Amino acid sequence: MFRELRERDIIFAARVISAIFHPFYLATVGLIFLFIFSYMSVLPMYYKLSVLGFVYLCTVLLPAWLIRIYRKYQGWSLIELGSRERRAIPYVIAIVCYLLCYYIMNLLHIPHFMSSIIVAALAIQVVCAFVNLFWKISTHTAAIGGVAGALIAFSGIFSYNPVWWLCIIIIVAGLLGTSRMILRQHSLSQVVAGFLLGFVLSFIVILRF
Repeated sequence: MFRELRERDIIFAARVISAIFHPFYLATVGLIFLFIFSYMSVLPMYYKLSVLGFVYLCTVLLPAWLIRIYRKYQGWSLIELGSRERRAIPYVIAIVCYLLCYYIMNLLHIPHFMSSIIVAALAIQVVCAFVNLFWKISTHTAAIGGVAGALIAFSGIFSYNPVWWLCIIIIVAGLLGTSRMILRQHSLSQVVAGFLLGFVLSFIVILRF
């Protein structure tokens, strides 16, 4: 009985961690780091909150809502939606939402460094979607890897020490990857590959874009 309860608690914790650190939060978290560590920290609070709210709407709420509608229409559970064969449409939905966000940010002349985060998140989505055609890769760890890559890239651009934040991100990445394996959504190779892919893409895009 005690063992069953403990296993249930572990699975519950894994689901909570997976939900809290959902891949869609990459762009929002990246902007928060940018507002903390760059010259953009001096921008008015209402402006920063407005940008964060807009990005959150386009990259979290909108794709999540559309994917939920698609899942309900198909009659799938969250676990069933996680299979490689059924992830194509959710990827397309996310990519379109990120493109919309980037397009509107350009129309509004949002500063370059802010839109570079959207481009990095979009690049991760596109590459993960392509890889998913052949092999299931973890978009959860790709997203947290993207946060780590963005942190390192911006530390070079704005000359700050990212060590403590990077330590926190690595711990979160370990918890997140473990959670995905506990939920039997991914293997060890899939979560590691996801993290490395997200890290490299985010780092390159932010430095080059």
